[in-house]
Amino acid sequence: MEVLGIDIGSYGIKGAIVDTEKGEIVSKKKTTDKIDDTRPHKLISKLHKVVKKFDWDGPIGCAFPAATSKGIVLSTTRMDQGWVDADADHLFTEITGCNVSVINDTDAVGLAEMKFGVGKGQRGTVIVLTVGTGIGSSLFIDGILVPNTELGQIEIKGISIEERASNRVRKEEGIRKKTWGKRLQLVFEQYERLFHPDLFILGGQLSKKADKTFPYIKIKTKFKAASLLNNASIVGAAYYAASVQMKNKEFYR
Repeated sequence: MEVLGIDIGSYGIKGAIVDTEKGEIVSKKKTTDKIDDTRPHKLISKLHKVVKKFDWDGPIGCAFPAATSKGIVLSTTRMDQGWVDADADHLFTEITGCNVSVINDTDAVGLAEMKFGVGKGQRGTVIVLTVGTGIGSSLFIDGILVPNTELGQIEIKGISIEERASNRVRKEEGIRKKTWGKRLQLVFEQYERLFHPDLFILGGQLSKKADKTFPYIKIKTKFKAASLLNNASIVGAAYYAASVQMKNKEFYR
């Protein structure tokens, strides 16, 4: 099935058509400029413009930077508070005229990596982390997604993990890769104590420079760099929408 995958981020909105059986992007990406105003009516308008660029009338999967359940926005720290309790599925479907299925953005990344990337076939407990401006997370148990985890908000000695070890903090403080690796090690050790995972999949800026940071991380749990990089959220959102269309939710609890 071909599905239009959309990813909403602070950098803007990007989209591409995805072959959801292969997990591959089969079109050129279309993007908007940076999002400065995340109020619902502004964001809805920008998304509509992206969809129009594809002349698309099929299903759409949308990776959204907030916790969602069945298309309803539950809470958000990165978007305008006007989104809380909004039915994003309905709003996006109404403006585009297409069936839109909305999923938390890091859950979309996790789905892509577990279905088509380095997590394919992995059993047990898997934690997927996107380390960038913030730290997003998705959690899988035997391939089943436990949605809307916010593991970056867990605190260590009164400081959230996101504020301690994100790529944004690394840049602001001028931290070298070795020191960053040690901070990340402290984070992963905390996750080990809480969840006893079988695998970490590490994405975002961390996966792009894995060879410069990974050697400084010494933990018991196996960890791998995410393989789909910037395509993961688009692919995962499209895969989610295809599964909703087929009423096949074996990955979603």
